[in-house]
Amino acid sequence: MGKVYVDISMSLDGYAAGPDADMENPLGVGGMQLHEWIFGLESWREPHGLDGGDSTVDNEVVREGQAAQGAVVMGRRMYSGGSGPWEQDPNADGWWGEEPPFRVPVFVLTHHARERKPMPGDLDFTFVTDGLEAALEHARVAAGEKDVLVAGGADVVQQALAAGLVDEVQVHIAPVLLGSGVRLFDNLGADVKVEPDRVIESPNVTHVRYRVVKR
Repeated sequence: MGKVYVDISMSLDGYAAGPDADMENPLGVGGMQLHEWIFGLESWREPHGLDGGDSTVDNEVVREGQAAQGAVVMGRRMYSGGSGPWEQDPNADGWWGEEPPFRVPVFVLTHHARERKPMPGDLDFTFVTDGLEAALEHARVAAGEKDVLVAGGADVVQQALAAGLVDEVQVHIAPVLLGSGVRLFDNLGADVKVEPDRVIESPNVTHVRYRVVKR
């Protein structure tokens, strides 16, 4: 069985998203800056149906995660930005339309039941209403020997860390100061312990990986 890991971008002052998120700014005001380092990479462009791209050390870091990934868990807001009953969600089909960039099964945490949404290839979206641990269990089964990514948002990451369900955290620290927004490591206290595992630097971002010390 593979590991459960977090892989997420963060500002230099600790934010995983900017303030005032809405349908036009799903990552909050200024939040898109956190991901500018990835948009030109070959590994990001290919699953989004785009040609070309850079083959840098950043590209290698992303490729490494893609190769090991067997399933993804995410929150409702990361999937659609909405809340409440699905029939009232203006973005109920998700941000990515009919060609999402995922190549593995995705499990979406929600309080509102919905039928599984099959997609081309190995991807489908399964909507889980019985909590994070259940979503991770489904994801582990789907992933087999590969890893399970807890993709976000920050609230889901915090829940997974606080519950001791994460084995590894990789943070891509962008050289950006947002000043306000959603902090990645809020609501955790001192119970979560990590050990440094790897640091990879580039001109655009610093990739820091930690092992989570199990209680």
